[in-house]
Amino acid sequence: MNYRITKELNESYKNQINHKLYEYNLSHFPEDLRGRYQEVNLILLDENENIRGGILGEICWNWLEIHTLMIDEDIRGLGYGTKLLAEIEQAALESQCDFIKVDTLSFQGLDFYQNNGYEVYGTLDNVGREFKHFYLKKDLLKGESL
Repeated sequence: MNYRITKELNESYKNQINHKLYEYNLSHFPEDLRGRYQEVNLILLDENENIRGGILGEICWNWLEIHTLMIDEDIRGLGYGTKLLAEIEQAALESQCDFIKVDTLSFQGLDFYQNNGYEVYGTLDNVGREFKHFYLKKDLLKGESL
């Protein structure tokens, strides 16, 4: 049989690859965690329904992963990021997640996450030639640590 590699941007191909990996991973997880997937997106709107920020994540098996947390620069420092983070943490607890993971760059929100109880478990240097990429985790089960 002959095979070829394509660079074609095809949503169907992408979905099939992701589904194949999901099925493979699923076969290795305990029964009680199978099928646990849910997007969690919290959007910060002003009085005119303009988007001023938000947090985008997903619950997968026994964790919640934050993909994006953004607050418009002119309202940073007013506590909205902390409120969004607390609300997504509550969603993780209600879904019986064991931990939350997130990554951030050195010029983004490292201090913010650490001030909210997240601990660095890994880093990559030379990101964009001058920055660090931080990987953080917050355990939700009492008494456990990294």
